[in-house]
Amino acid sequence: MNLVRVVQFASLLWPVSEFVLAMATRSKAARGTVRDRGSLGLMWGAIAAGLLAGSALAAVPAARITFPVPWRLGFALAFLLAGLAIRAVAIVTLGRFFTARVSIQEDHRLVRRGLFRHVRHPSYSGLLLAFAGLGLTLGNWLSLAAILVPITASVLYRIRVEESFLEEKFGREYAEYRRSTRCLVPGLY
Repeated sequence: MNLVRVVQFASLLWPVSEFVLAMATRSKAARGTVRDRGSLGLMWGAIAAGLLAGSALAAVPAARITFPVPWRLGFALAFLLAGLAIRAVAIVTLGRFFTARVSIQEDHRLVRRGLFRHVRHPSYSGLLLAFAGLGLTLGNWLSLAAILVPITASVLYRIRVEESFLEEKFGREYAEYRRSTRCLVPGLY
């Protein structure tokens, strides 16, 4: 199997895993307090719009990524797989507290172990890294931007929604956690 096929396979497997994840966690959100504020729908819309725009712009010759194709696809695959791995580890660490919609369960606890010691939202860090990899597969800087800009904007909105809800629920404990960790990128942001 060549590198192009591996990247294609990883790219196709990803949406299937996200759909299964959304379905598997759907019932758990019903047992907690949901404060999604439309953020899940906004994210799905941004993903669809970003992927459509990115695909449409892939043919613009002036914005072609000029790295040799094997290098570009190698980086794309590394970003995609690393992002998916980070997302999966974050979800497993949250365990039963993970839901697709912004919600808090009655016995919810603040998780500060694993990747959550370094960033507050590693699942979104992984998601953005994976989309950067997906954008690189298209071989065009405009495509990469068209994918990342709307998706990043929707993730940042969702983070604001989540953090507001978490601070309401956990008060001083969450405020201290915010001060001691970065949002998405360890040591940077």
